[in-house]
Order: sequence, then C-alpha cells, then structure tokens
Amino acid sequence: MSNINILWVDDEIDLLKPHILFLEQKNYIVTTCQSGTEAIEVIEEQNFDIVFLDENMPGLTGLETLSEIKEKKANIPVVMITKSEEEYIMEEAIGSKIADYLIKPVNPHQILLSLKKNLDHSRLVSEKTTSNYQQEFRKIAMDMAMVNSYEEWADLYQKLVFWEIQLEDIEDAGMFEILESQKNEANMQFGKFIDKNYEDWFQPNSEAPIMSHTLFRERIAPELSKEQPTLLVVVDNLRYDQWKAFEPVVNNHYKKEKEEPFYSILPTATQYARNAIFSGLMPSDMEKLHPNFWKNDTDEGGKNLHENDFLTAQMKRLGLSHLKHEYYKITNLKNGRKLVDSFRGLKDNDLTVVVYNFVDMLSHAKTEMDVVKELASNDKAYRSLTVSWFKNSPLFEMIQQAQQLGFKLIITTDHGTINVKNPSKVVGDRDTSLNLRYKTGRSLTYEDKDVFAAENPKSIHLPSITMSSSFIFAKGDLFFAYPNNYNHYVSYYRNSYQHGGVSLEEMVIPFVVLNPR
Repeated sequence: MSNINILWVDDEIDLLKPHILFLEQKNYIVTTCQSGTEAIEVIEEQNFDIVFLDENMPGLTGLETLSEIKEKKANIPVVMITKSEEEYIMEEAIGSKIADYLIKPVNPHQILLSLKKNLDHSRLVSEKTTSNYQQEFRKIAMDMAMVNSYEEWADLYQKLVFWEIQLEDIEDAGMFEILESQKNEANMQFGKFIDKNYEDWFQPNSEAPIMSHTLFRERIAPELSKEQPTLLVVVDNLRYDQWKAFEPVVNNHYKKEKEEPFYSILPTATQYARNAIFSGLMPSDMEKLHPNFWKNDTDEGGKNLHENDFLTAQMKRLGLSHLKHEYYKITNLKNGRKLVDSFRGLKDNDLTVVVYNFVDMLSHAKTEMDVVKELASNDKAYRSLTVSWFKNSPLFEMIQQAQQLGFKLIITTDHGTINVKNPSKVVGDRDTSLNLRYKTGRSLTYEDKDVFAAENPKSIHLPSITMSSSFIFAKGDLFFAYPNNYNHYVSYYRNSYQHGGVSLEEMVIPFVVLNPR
C-alpha cells in the first residue's frame, strides 16, 4: 500500500507516536495536527485520503472540526476517535457522515482495519466477488453438462443473472468475458433442451412448467380475493436481470412473498405470449374459440386489442366473475400520469391489471434511435436504463400508492428480450412474417442448426396461416436476415434487443408476489 495520505488530528498527538510509526512502516504517509483550527488550514493546502479526528479537543471540538472539514472537502472519509461512548456524540458524528468511529484507547490493528474498510473496500469486495465467481464458474460449468429439466434450467439462469449483477461493478473485463461465454454456452445447451422437450410440454399429463397460458389459472387466480385488492402489473419485455436490478427499489415499499420464474410460450412475442396470459389459452385455441379477437401475423390491424376481452372470458371460465376487475394499458407517459392521478379510485376493484409497455418501447427504440443505442449498448447499460426509468416512472408512483392503499402487488411480464449479435440467413416468400427472431410462412429455407423448427405448428399449439405453413425460432443471440440487402440489414439490427426466439433471456421470466410493508 503506497502513497496513502493520512491526516491525524489529536491534541495529545505525541502519545500516538507508536501508532504513527506502525503506519509509516506499512508505507502510509501520516501528517499530524494538534488542533481543529490547524487541521482546517492543512486540509485547505493539501490533499488527504482519510482523516483520523479526535473528538475531545480544546478549542474547536471534533464535531465542529468535522463539519468544517466536510464543508471544504465533502468526499474525504473522516474517522472519529472518541473517549466516550455517549450516544449523542455518535449520533451527531454519524449524522455528519463520518466514515467510522473508534473508541480510545485505540490499538494499531483497529486503525489498520478502519483504513482497509474505508480505502480498500471496493478493491476487497471486488477481489472477493471475483474469487467467489471463479469457484462458482466451475460449478456452473459442471451443472450445465447435467441440467436436464425445466426447473434446473430456471435455477441455472437465475444463478447466471445473480453473478452478472455481482460482477457488474467490478473493473475486471476478463471475468465479464468468462461470464458472457458461459451465458452463450448456456443458451446453446438450452436451445437443445427446448428442441427435445418443448413439444412434449403440451402432451396430456406431461411434466410441464407453468407457462404463459397456465400462469393466470395456476399462479394469479389463487392470489385473488375479496378481502384484499390486487394490482397485477405486466411489464412488457421485462427480463429477469432487469427485474433483479429494480427489485431493491420496490423492496422499500413491498416485501416479497414469492418469486417463481415461469416460461414464456413460443414465439416469445407479445401477440402470442401476452394474449396467452390473459386468455389462459394457447394461440391455436384462441383462434378457434375467439376468432373475433385473434389475429395472425399476416392479418391487418392491431394484434393486442382484446386482452381485456380475453381476461373477462378466462375469469368467467374459472368461476371468478364475482371479482370486480379493471384493465389498463399504458403505452405512453400521458396515459401513465392519468392513471396515477385517478389511482385512489381503484381500491374498490378486487383486481386491477396494468399492462406497462415501457421496456418494449425501450427495446424497439434501441433499433430506431442512435441515442438509445448508445445508452443501452449492452446488458449492463440496458439494466441501468431500466432502473433509472422505473425510479422516475408513473408505474413506480402507482406502486407507492398501491402500498398505501394496502394492495397486494404482482409483478410479471410476457417474455424477455436478447441482445442479438449474429445473423442467420433465411429465405421465404413475400407472405413470410417480419419478426427477426421467428418466422412463419410457406417453404422457408434456413440453417437447421440455428433454429428450433415446428414443421407442424399444431404440435406446439400455434395457428397455421396456410396448410403448408411452418414456424422457425432463432436460437441464442441469432437474428434472421434475408439474402437481399443483407449487409445493410445486418449492420442495422446487430446489437439491438429483439424477442420471439429461443433463449433463457426470452423464455425464463419473473413472477413475483409482494405484500405492502
């Protein structure tokens, strides 16, 4: 440890000679003062990394000196050294933002610990996190070879998200690259798992996860009652890591009762996955039972205009018609503000559903707007943008009001998104759907290894647009590109956030139940 400058202020500084020698042997540079007044002069002329300050001095007291120091150099850590354990002194000192306090007589090791805690904290945390991840890395790599059920995949993905957020603040690019490659490897294996198992999830009596179309019946309905109003928030495109990033903000107002990831159906696209949540049906059944509400990819008009109709029909089917519900879709700031202003009026509903489109706007804007491309250039930035939006959003104000009114809160989403990096060539006729992560149409030509293909859409409960239509879903971080105008198209969409395909980010998504604090 070299070149750490310490200022030590004590009216009996001579008695501290052994401590000062001890620190100098450890290569710290120590400047001493005998009064508060002297300390303030020295601080104006020199830069210090930390100040040790005696509380009980003649002339300016320690606390008075502290507030002068903070006025001049607000960011310098000050460690208070006090003879007395009187509460008011500690409260005053802590209120004045001291970094630490020590009770006399101090021994050299306490001083050293305080220095490490205050100056080395971020480095020590960073080293500890890195070494923990290195151990965990081997474990995750071994797990990945063994994972063979949807529960294990959800656990593994949550682990990867945990480490991604832990490593986020660490200036170790190497570690981050290891994690990135581990995520890519996980998505490759997950793609194979979906190839092998997805179709079976729809067989009667099969071992299937909770998915979009069973979420309401299995997870949401049991939470509803006449006794407590429920606010169900569906944030479009909310990935697991984005939820984890703003969870601490929600925790100030709500305590978590349950957090259980579930699986989005394919395609991981709004018109399929979100309609499935509200209708409690798979797309081919929606088409059959509600032909007036369902639209296929190639049909004209809005694809998500009937969520409330679907929900009403599902509640009736589940025998929940006695519960009073209202549905709101927020697609811009003005709508959001309007709902915040009238929120108190919702306390008489048993269920209030708010579909919030922000993250969707963000991921689509990322392709359209260079400024958003800059702000959300990678997952870390994308998370940070989500948190800063959330803290300042009407949605957060609604959640705060819901807490005051005693609402139960459920937060979930329809599907996640993935940052697409690599193109995969596909050829289709002019009626082929436009999404970058899935295609449906006749006579599609594609790279087999890049996709999960459903030659017969009915086998995964999707509608067939024509007799010979099939569906293909891009795996991992791939996106589909047509051969014509290929280079322009690829450079435009590369590194943008897309959804519709097969990846942990798109398919393994949060479902969280919370109660007011």
